[in-house]
Amino acid sequence: MTGTTHQTSGTTQAREADVHRFEVTHVGDDAYSVDIRGHRVQVDQPIEAGGTDTAPTPVELFAASLATCVAFYAGSYLHRHGLPRSGLRVRAQYAMATDRPARVASLRIVIVAPPELPEERRAGLLAVASHCTVHSTLKQPPEVGIELA
Repeated sequence: MTGTTHQTSGTTQAREADVHRFEVTHVGDDAYSVDIRGHRVQVDQPIEAGGTDTAPTPVELFAASLATCVAFYAGSYLHRHGLPRSGLRVRAQYAMATDRPARVASLRIVIVAPPELPEERRAGLLAVASHCTVHSTLKQPPEVGIELA
């Protein structure tokens, strides 16, 4: 067809303008820092794992990433429908796999809607929040390359 862009099936190529970059830097012991658009986020390990427990672990941030993405989408839904966001909460829990490789085996996200949410809006809120970017990424994992410079 004329005027269409060809895309290889199953692969989504990122345009250079869509590529986001940041760098992780060792801070000390098991602590690392990442600067993202002028925001600094740190990670560490709990004391029982050999860290100094100065920040969440990377896995905790992974689970928090999903929970906050769900919260953002839920909040956007409420705002779009003229409903209050005050009282909106998202609870998250995860469990690690007991076998190798080390990985998160399960994640559970529970949206606690504001009390003013009408019953007829509950299904819509859940549908929208379930399609947040992080959840969609987990359902269709990206290609990941790890290399040594």
